[in-house]
Amino acid sequence: MTKEDQQRLAEAFRRMHQERKLFLLPNAWDAMSARVFEASGFDAVGTTSGGIAWALGFPDGERAPWSEVVAATERIVRAVRVPVSADIEGGYGDTPEQVAINVGDIIRAGVAGINLEDSTARPDMPVRPFEDGVARIHAVRDAARTADVPIVINARIDLYQKHIGDAETCFVQTVRRAKAYMAAGADCVFPFGLTDMAVVADLVKALDAPINIVGRAGTDIAQLERLGVTRVSTASGPSLVIMSAIKRVADELRAGDLNGLESTLKRVDAQKLFAARPR
Repeated sequence: MTKEDQQRLAEAFRRMHQERKLFLLPNAWDAMSARVFEASGFDAVGTTSGGIAWALGFPDGERAPWSEVVAATERIVRAVRVPVSADIEGGYGDTPEQVAINVGDIIRAGVAGINLEDSTARPDMPVRPFEDGVARIHAVRDAARTADVPIVINARIDLYQKHIGDAETCFVQTVRRAKAYMAAGADCVFPFGLTDMAVVADLVKALDAPINIVGRAGTDIAQLERLGVTRVSTASGPSLVIMSAIKRVADELRAGDLNGLESTLKRVDAQKLFAARPR
């Protein structure tokens, strides 16, 4: 991919957020899943940290080696012609400076956007201090400017996911972080773990900014669109669906039943998906 191609994809991905019309972003975990999503008509593809980690043979939570995550992301980018947004969890760095270095790595993999979350794996500090979270967004935007690629930064706020404070405090602090992250260079905010539609509506009004919500089985997409949500992503949902399907096939095979190998896609279809195509 040329720098011009990557810049074009990043700008196209940015426009999807600026139009403030809801779009659904599927999350892939390898080249095959990404290509299938693209072939189904999606205009962009995200990655899932969980799906990538499991496909690489590691638990989620920054346990997969960073170099392998970057390489897996690069393969996804290579497999599609649409913008790819990479889930890099907390940035794989203890400091904003290290996060910036890693963002440079993932930008060189060809992405048009990233997710950066503000939670940690530490029981004594489930969410990063406010100032640290802001500094990390600043560092990511500076890294993007240095790379001359206007990536879309989706700032994930994990106060709801980590159950920080009561309902009022959690909302107030989410708004505070969201506004600060946007001022620091984020393009979209992602209140992960938020499922209450009334709170989603209040957050849309309080921020007047692009908001990403996770879509799960039973999520009312039409309602989210009416509320003003810009982006709905699937997180690790599709990868878990496929893992469940593989488990079912494995159990059937172990029982001596090969009927589970019947598929709607045939080998010729798979070959066509990956035939050489001009970017």
